[in-house]
Amino acid sequence: MPVDWLVVGLGNPGSRYAYTPHNVGFEVANALAARWELPRGRKKYAGILTEGRTGPGGPRVAVLIPQTYMNDAGRSVGPARGALQVPLERVLVLHDEIDLPFGEIRTRLGGGLAGHNGLRSLKRELGSADFARVRIGVGRPDSTDPEIVAAYVLGRWRQPKAEVAELVGRATDAAERIVLGENLS
Repeated sequence: MPVDWLVVGLGNPGSRYAYTPHNVGFEVANALAARWELPRGRKKYAGILTEGRTGPGGPRVAVLIPQTYMNDAGRSVGPARGALQVPLERVLVLHDEIDLPFGEIRTRLGGGLAGHNGLRSLKRELGSADFARVRIGVGRPDSTDPEIVAAYVLGRWRQPKAEVAELVGRATDAAERIVLGENLS
């Protein structure tokens, strides 16, 4: 059955990656599903999928949490988008962004991939990078060394839990505004 929006949270499966900056997309996707009171997710399209409406008479949504590793997320999102008949600009991707300071949130349609392997995988499988995004600023370490950067995004949050919860809440609000028809900023 077609949906109005396919909302995709990016992250890595498994408890080892839970509560890390790289998994903030999962956290926001789960928060949206809870806010919209969607049913418990089921395994589908190499991910966990739940579908429903944002509220009475609201848009039909599918929330997908790929269970591939992030660098391979397109393998989950491509088939889901095809089956759910979602136009590319109605795919909303929630992801961490090290090039934004912690706490900053930006939304946009399309754009560059900024070296983000999850976005690169989506572009490869979807044929274009012209999908909507909520870029969630997680900050970056004081280094460009790939190993240090990886350790930062794959390590536990360094910020206090309350600040991370507030960031997830604001990113959830930003994603909901897009789905409910407010413009991308």
